[in-house]
Amino acid sequence: MSAVWRASRAAVRRRRLQTSVIAAVVLVSSTALVVALGLLDVASGPFDRLFGQVRGAHVVATFDATKVSGAELERTVKRPGVRAAAGPFSQAVIDMPESAASQMPGMAPGPLTVVGRPDPGGDVDRLDLFAGHWVTGPGQIVLALPDAPGMGNGPHSPLGKRIRLSGQRPLTVVGLASSVSGTAQAWVSPQQITALHPTTYQMLYRFDRAATAREISEGLSAVSAGLPFGSLVAHQSYLTLKAQVAASPNAYVPFLLAFGILGLLVAVLIVGNVVSGAVVSGFRHIGVLKSLGFTPRQVVAVYLVMVCVPATAGALAGTALGGVLAPPLLHQVFQGAQLGTATVHPTISSWAYVTAALGMPLTVLLAALIPALRAHRLSAARAISAGSAPHGGRGPAVQRWLSGVRLPRPVTLGLGLPFARPGRALLTVASVVLGVATVTFATGLSATMVAYGRAEQDYGTAQSTVWRGQPRFDQTAPRHNDAATQNLLRSLPHVADVAAVGFINVRILGRSEGVAIEGVRGGRSALPDNLARGRWMSGPGEVVASGRFLAKQGLRLGDSFTLTGADGRQERVTLVGEILAGPEDWMRAEWSTVTALAPDAQANQYWVHLTRGADFNAYKKAVQAADPGLYPTKNTMLNTDAVTVISSASALTLMLTLVAAMGVFNTVVLNARERRRDLGMLKSIGMTPRQVTVMMVASMAGLGLVGGILGLPLGVAAYHVVIPITEHAAQLTFPARMLDVWHPGLMTLLVLAGVVIAALGAVLPARAAARQTIARVLHTE
Repeated sequence: MSAVWRASRAAVRRRRLQTSVIAAVVLVSSTALVVALGLLDVASGPFDRLFGQVRGAHVVATFDATKVSGAELERTVKRPGVRAAAGPFSQAVIDMPESAASQMPGMAPGPLTVVGRPDPGGDVDRLDLFAGHWVTGPGQIVLALPDAPGMGNGPHSPLGKRIRLSGQRPLTVVGLASSVSGTAQAWVSPQQITALHPTTYQMLYRFDRAATAREISEGLSAVSAGLPFGSLVAHQSYLTLKAQVAASPNAYVPFLLAFGILGLLVAVLIVGNVVSGAVVSGFRHIGVLKSLGFTPRQVVAVYLVMVCVPATAGALAGTALGGVLAPPLLHQVFQGAQLGTATVHPTISSWAYVTAALGMPLTVLLAALIPALRAHRLSAARAISAGSAPHGGRGPAVQRWLSGVRLPRPVTLGLGLPFARPGRALLTVASVVLGVATVTFATGLSATMVAYGRAEQDYGTAQSTVWRGQPRFDQTAPRHNDAATQNLLRSLPHVADVAAVGFINVRILGRSEGVAIEGVRGGRSALPDNLARGRWMSGPGEVVASGRFLAKQGLRLGDSFTLTGADGRQERVTLVGEILAGPEDWMRAEWSTVTALAPDAQANQYWVHLTRGADFNAYKKAVQAADPGLYPTKNTMLNTDAVTVISSASALTLMLTLVAAMGVFNTVVLNARERRRDLGMLKSIGMTPRQVTVMMVASMAGLGLVGGILGLPLGVAAYHVVIPITEHAAQLTFPARMLDVWHPGLMTLLVLAGVVIAALGAVLPARAAARQTIARVLHTE
C-alpha cells in the first residue's frame, strides 16, 4: 500500500489542475448539501424535541360548562386510546385593558384566555415557568410570554405589574411561563378563576396513536363519545402547531434540496469526466506502473486515491463552509417562529455534517470507479504503445461532412472535435444540461417569488403608509381625528386614493388564543393584489385570511364562525377568500365588521396610492406640513422572505453554473493535451492563435447549444415539481398569474445560457492552447 500511496501522491502533485477542479466541484456541492440537509433537519427537529420533553398535549379540547360537568370530563381520562390527560381546568375570557397591555411587552389589549390551573406540572403540557413563581392564591396571575432576554428581570419585565379589571380585584403578575401546546394566554389559581366567571372547561389529552390527523380525530371521537351533544366547543391539534412552526423553513427546503441534488449530479458527472480523461491521457503512466510491477488492482487503487484526496479535502472544506453559511440562513428562516409561546432556537444536528463530509467522498469514489476500471483492463504493452491522439471512428467522417458546410473552417473543425471522444462529449453535455436546468429553475423560481413578494405586502400597490402619532412613543399626536385625517390625505396633491386601516383584537368563539382583525375603510384601488383563492369581502360579515390562518383554525373557504369582541359583542363572519400570505392569527374585513365588534374603533394608519411619477419626498413634506402628528413611510415592494429565497437561489445558481463551466474547462484541457501534435501541425500550415481559440471554443459551444436545448425542459419540469411542494409545505397558494413565467423570449435566452456556460469554461484553456509555440509542441512529441 505504501507504493500505491506514493504513486497517488505524486499524481496529485503533478496534476494540479485536475486536483483543483475536483476539490472545487466537491466543495461547492458539499456546501449546498449541508445547507439543504441542515434546513431539512431543523424544520421538524425543535418541535419534536421540545414537545416530547414537556409531554405536550396532542389535543387541547374546550367543552361548554353549561352542557357538561367536570365529573363527566374526568371520566373521559379512562377512555380507550387515552395515554394521559390533564384537567378539567375552568376557562374564562377577560378583557385586557390597554393601560395594562402597554406595560407588558408581548401583550395586546383585548380578549385574554385565562385558565385555572393548580400547578405548572402534570402528566400533560408541563409549563416552562422561566420567571417568577406559580400562583399561590387569589389576586395573582401568570402570563404566557416568550422567554426573551430581559423579560424576567429586565427594566420592562411585567413581574409585579397589576392588571385592573372592570368589577374585579386587581391581578398581580407573579410569574411568566410558556406552553408548547399554546393552551392559554394566562393562568390563575382554581379559586381565582371562579371570580372570573368561567364558561368553558379545558381538557388536555395525549393519545396512544397520534401521528396523523385521522388518528387524532379517532382519539377525539373516543373521548367525546357519550357526552351531551354540542358540549365539545372547539379543539386544537398539535399537528397544526407543528405545521405552523415548520411552515417558514419548509418553504426553503424544496428548492434547496433541488439545488443540492443538481449540485451532486454535476459533481458526479464532472468527476467521472476528470477520471476518465486522466485514464485516457495517462495511458503511458499506466503502462509504466504495470511494467514496474503494479498489479491491475493497485493501478485502480492509484487512480481512486488520486481522486479521493482532493475530494475529501473539498468535502471537508465544503462542510465547514456550509456550517458557516447555514446558521445565518436558519436564523432568517426561523426569525420570530415560536413553539406555542417558546421561541425557536434552531441548531443543525451533527448527522447533516457527517453525511456531507463522508457522503461526498464516497459518491466521488463510486463515480470514479467505472473509468478507473478501464486502467485495470489495459495491458502494459498496449498502454505504453498507445498514443495520446484518439483512435479513428466517427470523428473523421463528421469532419469531412462539416468541411462542406458554409462556416469558417476553424468553426467546422471545432464542431467536429467532440465526435472523436463521444463518451467525454456526452459527459460534458450532461454537465451543461444540469447547469442550464439550474439556471432555468432559478429563473422561474425568482420570477414567481418576485411576483409573490410584491403582491404579498398588505398595502399592495400603495407607495406610502401614513401612521398616526402615538404620544406614548414620544410622538406628536395628530391634530385631526380619524375621518378628518383620511380626508386630509386624500386632498393633498398627487394622491390617487387613500385607505384607512385599523386593528382590533378579538377571539374566535371556543378558541383559547386571540386573533387580530384588520379593518379597511375606503380606498378600494389601494387594496393589495394578493388574493390567491375566493374573492374579496364585499360587505359586513365577510373576511379573508391567509392559508396559515386556515390551517391553524382548521377552516376552509365558505366556513362561518363567531368572533367575540372585548366587551362581549359577537359577530358571525364568513371566510370568503384566501390571500397569499399573512400571520396565522390575523384576518381582514370591511370596516363595518370591525365597528360591529368595537364601535369606537379608529384607524391607526393610512395606505396612500400616489399618481404615476409622484415624488414621495415631496408628498412626505406636504403631509408633515398639513399635520405634524402624521408620519409617512415609504413602502418596500418586496418582502424579506422573497428576498431571502431569491438571494439564496441566485448564489447557488452562480455556484453551480461555475461548477458546470469547470467541467467544460476540464474537457478543453484534456482535448488540448491529447491534440498537441494536431494543434502544432495546424499552426505550422498557417492557423493563427485566434483561429485556434475559435476552434476550441466552437467545439464546446456546439455542445453547449445541445445542453441548452436539453436542459431547458428539465429546468421547467423541476420548477413544476418544486413549486407545488413549496405551496403545500409553506401553507401558501400561488395564483395562476404567478406561475405563468415561461415566455418565448425568456426560453430562447435560457437555451443560449448553455452556449454561455460552455464558452465561459472553454475560453481560458483554449487561449492557453493557442499560445503554445509550434516548436514547443512538436518538441514534446
